[in-house]
Amino acid sequence: MGADRAVAPGPDAEAGGRWRDHREAIDVITFESQTGTQWVYLPEGYGNWRGVCDRLRMWAVDGTWERGFTALVAQADAEEDAAEPSR
Repeated sequence: MGADRAVAPGPDAEAGGRWRDHREAIDVITFESQTGTQWVYLPEGYGNWRGVCDRLRMWAVDGTWERGFTALVAQADAEEDAAEPSR
């Protein structure tokens, strides 16, 4: 199971409509971070900027980002340990 699926809350976490796939939202957040584009000027193909911005804030407040980074570090450490030859 990918780290994004292990820590991101599901679409039923908040009432009010269907969310875009979490991976798509992460792609938009990454695009905004890498380009420095203001949220309101995101390309239309990314959907409503406000929804993605709200999700970014919500994930920051509820600890989703922290859990995701912790899971990724643990996974990288485990892979590194598995790749080391035994002595």
